[in-house]
Formats: sequence, C-alpha cells, structure tokens
Amino acid sequence: MGAYLTWQPHAQTTDADRNCISNIRPEGIGYNDAAFRLAYMLRAMRTRRVSGVELKDDSDRLPLGRQ
Repeated sequence: MGAYLTWQPHAQTTDADRNCISNIRPEGIGYNDAAFRLAYMLRAMRTRRVSGVELKDDSDRLPLGRQ
C-alpha cells in the first residue's frame, strides 16, 4: 500500500508536488511507522504550506522520546 500527500492539489499538480510513503505492509514499513510518518508529514505540510520536493520526511531524525 502507498499514500500520496499533496498540499493544495490542483489540475496542474505534478509528481514533484507530491510526497509518497510506499511499501506500507507488515514486511515493509509497518502500519504504526507509516501512521507516524503520515501524521508527521501532514503536520509539516500544514505548518510550511508546501509538499513534494520542497518538503522532506525527516521523521527518522527526531530525537528519542519525541516520537
């Protein structure tokens, strides 16, 4: 399974405007980790008002205890 996220999508939205979390499954990115990443990305999109190449998934860089 995969999740595509886009801040304010429109008819001219390109792949460069999207973020994707892919390989969501027990043998890949587990459901709990995927849910955490999705929530992290959604908060970052709302805060920065961007998505795609302008927004990186830095959720794995959070200090322990901040997750």
